[in-house]
Amino acid sequence: MLEGELSDPRIAPSYVTDVVLAPGGKSARIFVAVHGSEEEEASTLEGLMAARAYIRTQIRDRMGVRHVPELTFAIDRSEKMTGRMEELLARTRKRQKKQETPDTSPKP
Repeated sequence: MLEGELSDPRIAPSYVTDVVLAPGGKSARIFVAVHGSEEEEASTLEGLMAARAYIRTQIRDRMGVRHVPELTFAIDRSEKMTGRMEELLARTRKRQKKQETPDTSPKP
């Protein structure tokens, strides 16, 4: 629904990573990962918040339920953070390996 049915140009390529339903089912927080910059994340969030009523109506109609929780959207940056952590760990491993390897170059 995010990419195919919402024609808002503010919404960048994105996908839902998690949905957290509050106890009692009156509200839900939807985490969305956005492929793009921080500006694209912000505009996507604006577009999704503007489309909340439409999304709720579509969920109600498709699922055939009477009550749909209030929706809030949040940007999920966990993949970007994981990538950054992997990069830092790789640097650390490379540095440690370099320190462990004795210098075998000929000395003048």
